[in-house]
Amino acid sequence: MATVMRDFNLLEEPLKEKPDLPKSPKEAVNPLEPKFRVSNLNVFYGATQALHNVSLEIPPNRITALIGPSGCGKTSFLRVLNRMHETVSTSRVEGQVLLGEQNILTMDVTQLRRRVGMVFQKSNPFPKSIFENVAYGLRVNGWHRKGTLHDAVEASLRRAALWEEVKDHLHKSAYALSGGQQQRLCIARALAIEPEVLLLDEPCSALDPIATAKIEELLFRLKEICTIVIVTHNMQQAARVSEFTGFFLLGKLIEFNKTAVIFKTPARKETEDYITGRFG
Repeated sequence: MATVMRDFNLLEEPLKEKPDLPKSPKEAVNPLEPKFRVSNLNVFYGATQALHNVSLEIPPNRITALIGPSGCGKTSFLRVLNRMHETVSTSRVEGQVLLGEQNILTMDVTQLRRRVGMVFQKSNPFPKSIFENVAYGLRVNGWHRKGTLHDAVEASLRRAALWEEVKDHLHKSAYALSGGQQQRLCIARALAIEPEVLLLDEPCSALDPIATAKIEELLFRLKEICTIVIVTHNMQQAARVSEFTGFFLLGKLIEFNKTAVIFKTPARKETEDYITGRFG
């Protein structure tokens, strides 16, 4: 707990300059135009309900962390944001999710995933070269000219802080990279098509502390160009990297606020109990 306290204290001063998000859509309108507006979201897998009436607003160009014990619904929520839940045939969603002014549940799913990229818990590079991993999404979206494609791949690798490490090995297999490098490669692949939002599901859970630090440093830079939502079991990580945090429990969003508020003066006892290690 002491480590968590140290981490969020580092965030407290910068956050004073940023406006509060309303705790629910019924409260005062936030000065920041939300990137996502989620209203009364319910998610079902067959007869099992994974999320119950979740409502929140995710601010643009910020890092929002989702925390909570295993099975609490945070990954289900994340997957709804680019409709990855639809890969499960028994899934069903009720409610409204707006990306800007568009309801993502009625959008063309290909267009949605161009705007909302995702990086998974386990790095999943394709069985291709480093270059072709990043170029894949660009080719699918119509990039063909060699020079332009190379420039775009380089730009993506630079944004993912990987270029200097791989620039002389672009045509080697992506599997030759370390675990941390593979995860940054997956981030570069997601960034190649310039998404507005980047979703990350436990991106550092399998990484060592050095690789984790590189990913976290990368996230700070990336929020300048896109909105980031990260699911993490690591409360210290949430305190270090995020400006807003949502706490999920038993499929419900218990509390959503500035990270410093969540970790220092939570409004709900359930949040306090989880943060202080009484359960989870």
